Amino acid sequence: MSLRPTLVSIFLLYTYRCLAQSTNELDTRLPEPRAYIPDSQYLDFVYHDHEDLTRFLRTTSARYPNLTALYSIGKSIQGRDLWVMVVSSSPYEHMVGKPDVKYVGNIHGNEPVGRELLLHLIQYFVTSYNTDQYVKWLLDNTRIHIMPSMNPDGYAISKEGACDGGQGRYNARGFDLNRNFPDYFKQNNKRGQPETDAVKDWISKIQFVLSGSLHGGALVASYPYDNTPNSRICRSSALCAMFQTYSAAPSLTPDDDVFKHLSLVYAKNHAKMSRGVACKSATPAFENGITNGAAWYPLTGGMQDYNYVWYGCMEVTLEISCCKYPPAYELKKYWEDNQLSMIKFLAEAHRGVQGFVLDPSGAPIERAALKIKGRDVGFQTTKYGEFWRILLPGYYKLEVFSDGYAPREVEFIVVEQHPTLLNVTLAPSKRIEGTALPIYRPLPIPQQHYRPAGPAYGDTGILSTISSGLNSLYSNIFG
Repeated sequence: MSLRPTLVSIFLLYTYRCLAQSTNELDTRLPEPRAYIPDSQYLDFVYHDHEDLTRFLRTTSARYPNLTALYSIGKSIQGRDLWVMVVSSSPYEHMVGKPDVKYVGNIHGNEPVGRELLLHLIQYFVTSYNTDQYVKWLLDNTRIHIMPSMNPDGYAISKEGACDGGQGRYNARGFDLNRNFPDYFKQNNKRGQPETDAVKDWISKIQFVLSGSLHGGALVASYPYDNTPNSRICRSSALCAMFQTYSAAPSLTPDDDVFKHLSLVYAKNHAKMSRGVACKSATPAFENGITNGAAWYPLTGGMQDYNYVWYGCMEVTLEISCCKYPPAYELKKYWEDNQLSMIKFLAEAHRGVQGFVLDPSGAPIERAALKIKGRDVGFQTTKYGEFWRILLPGYYKLEVFSDGYAPREVEFIVVEQHPTLLNVTLAPSKRIEGTALPIYRPLPIPQQHYRPAGPAYGDTGILSTISSGLNSLYSNIFG
């Protein structure tokens, strides 16, 4: 008799108990952050070009090998590495039971405040691990992937002090990377770029639970959807779609309550964001410092919608500076404004439900498809059978499917104090006897990821092009 299933079950039980204990013991009210004075020998409040950024990341990886791991997911058009640094007490490999989360900065090259804040966040984490109980808990229980710059080529031609405009916004081929992802609502015909292709490949390989994308040009946390299903209302007229774009209405996800909560976590822990004050008299103000993306202005091909619809990763766009590229002497102020928000936001990955999908022997089931009943955007298990879903307190039903197994629906409750730990065991589906070929119920197996039924795409042509041009102009002004 093999001991493997028994050992797997014992290990999972042990992991559960450790997670529950660590969550319960931690007072999740983060105290005032400790005084942070970066060592200017390694990092200061200045802008770093790609060579300086690379040098800092490599040096940090060498100085803190037990807390960091540096890797590149690909290269930009001009051959610059798209660096990612993992910060965790288990940086080199996934540890069962620990969710993966990420921050992405500088998707628009001329919005580099997030790029610099992410470098300081790395420095803060590694220097606080042994002195800050909350940081230690976060790094012991989470794998944090930080990409300071998704658009290093655009950054290279941007100009410090330029609060508006588009110089450096795009990649070296002139593409807006936050308009370059597949889109659920409208067909995106823009040619895929190496930077976005690298990110798509990255998030297809790691089951990210939570993500933040850092931008500049406004002060607001913007949540999905970024695009609207207006093609259903106005299918035959690109002109109608254009006018709908600029009388924008909310486009809400099935997880709207969660996205609002995540956005509020960032905004309320920020020094100014939750006040909802407009950056300029001519720009919009946002109640509580948050907005639905499409209600602000719709866009096609955005990264946060792609993360959510394709992979179930909850991503929020974090606009953290009214000026796109403020003077370097203001960076310390931006760090002080955002430090608490950036840390508290990541901890939200431990809210809701988490667990494992197993077969009757206790072995994990990889790529099981899951969704919360009534919320038709789903997610998957990892190769270890793990799953996570951020949810607010309440009563829920989890629907689980996997090829060769009978589907299952499990009821559970989420509370405020700690995540709900849930194991789901799937039974093999019954074989239909007397058939020439082995046929199993239920058939057919669901798609890899649950997504709402696809909308019809709208018209293309000159009016659609005009609409896209206006959208681009609006983006250059506001973020």
